[in-house]
Amino acid sequence: MKVLAAMSGGVDSAVAAARAAEAGHEVVGVHMALSTSREARRTGSRGCCTVEDAEDARRAAERIGIPFYVWDLSADFHDLVVEDFLAEYAAGRTPNPCVRCNERIKFASLLERATLLGFDAVCTGHYASVRAEGPGGAASLHRSRDARKDQSYVLAVMGPEAAARSLFPLGEMEDKAAVRAEARERRLGVSTKPDSYDICFIPDGDTRGFLERSLGEAPGEVVDTEGAVLGHHRGTHGFTVGQRKGLGVQRPAEDGRPRYVVDVDPASRRVVIGASELLSTTELEATDLVTFEELEPGRAVSAQIRAHGEAVPARVASIPSEGEPLLRVHLEQPVRGVAAGQTLVLYDGDRVLAAATLERRTA
Repeated sequence: MKVLAAMSGGVDSAVAAARAAEAGHEVVGVHMALSTSREARRTGSRGCCTVEDAEDARRAAERIGIPFYVWDLSADFHDLVVEDFLAEYAAGRTPNPCVRCNERIKFASLLERATLLGFDAVCTGHYASVRAEGPGGAASLHRSRDARKDQSYVLAVMGPEAAARSLFPLGEMEDKAAVRAEARERRLGVSTKPDSYDICFIPDGDTRGFLERSLGEAPGEVVDTEGAVLGHHRGTHGFTVGQRKGLGVQRPAEDGRPRYVVDVDPASRRVVIGASELLSTTELEATDLVTFEELEPGRAVSAQIRAHGEAVPARVASIPSEGEPLLRVHLEQPVRGVAAGQTLVLYDGDRVLAAATLERRTA
């Protein structure tokens, strides 16, 4: 096939591109420039898509022996990922920007451009597997062999059509150590490069500071579940459900127990805090459903609400229908800290069934 390999400048995408080329595909490497600042620099494990990353990707492509280009997708990234991140926090929700980036940039903007240029598939260094095990032999998305590195959760929103045109050569790798060892064997200079973590467009890791600088101050009250004012804050966007630290409360709870954010209401500018048991729920509601195969009420599944969270046994209570836009899922055991805006991914074993965006918890 004619394959476009997305090369971030890290070891995973370099090895993935090398494997695709070795498999006999006609591979072209491309680095996506996502930062609007051309002077953005990398600081250890923080940040990505920097000048250094582009140069690392170029050297890896030269070593593999494939053509290489840099594509400026910074405008798309800012509009579809960064602005979405800010809007979601301003609305009192908790988004996952990696999910949005995979959905809207890597498997929408990038795939669209690849299609227009005649490529058959996009190759990335994600840890997941695509197999023809869906209904009628359709593409199905599976967890990677290395459970610790699995990225099927953040890829689930891509849907079966994009999955059918995606290659994930690292999905069956034993672990990250094996990937680095292969990079050394291939003499790829990125074999010891540290992984990126945190949110790539907040390289200093200060999410609250980034939100405050971007959204400004909107002072309000921190209250308990009865409405009593316990403190004040500079903006609801600095809080998320389940948060324990930085609540802006001076005196301890009467029972001496820790308090957590249990609700964020931007309209009233109130942050509600309470006991940990108020964070638990067994009922989820979600919208924007993306399915790899049809769901039916009553189906046993496992549900995951965080990228590195544990999937818990669950059952589909109801599916979206005319006049009812929500997917409802019942969890067999309580999960804490569920927040609107998070991504819900349903699995059958290691196979992704569906993804949706959580709206609220109901119990």
